[in-house]
Amino acid sequence: MQDRVINILLVEDDEVDVMNVRRAFKKGGVSHPLFVANNGLEALNMLKSQRGQRPVVPSDRRLILLDLNMPKMGGIEFLQALRSDPNLKSIPVVVLTTSGEDRDRVQAYNLNVAGYLLKPVTFEPFVQTMTTLSSYWSLSEMP
Repeated sequence: MQDRVINILLVEDDEVDVMNVRRAFKKGGVSHPLFVANNGLEALNMLKSQRGQRPVVPSDRRLILLDLNMPKMGGIEFLQALRSDPNLKSIPVVVLTTSGEDRDRVQAYNLNVAGYLLKPVTFEPFVQTMTTLSSYWSLSEMP
């Protein structure tokens, strides 16, 4: 269903984790476009129009998968900037992190994340997590 395509932005600085997401998408049959930003600043730039050009990540049916611990602009700072931008604040964000800290979870939910998932340690559960996320958001009514 072409009209159900979701433009997924993975905001992740760890190349191994990026590779694991790509592998999990492939193994799980997730065919949505995947864009990758290495930190929050790069992600914001990819979401915004630059000098009259369209944004790198198409502006319809967006979903952000966000790591929290990154250089330059971490996940919480990114969420604060995203939620304060009237053009970006409604984009759903799912935190995908190794941080099980209550403080991080509370901060993320206070910034209206759609979910907070701990990265599975082994690959098969990671594939299942990615395919479940894809299925859920494919069914969701998104602008």
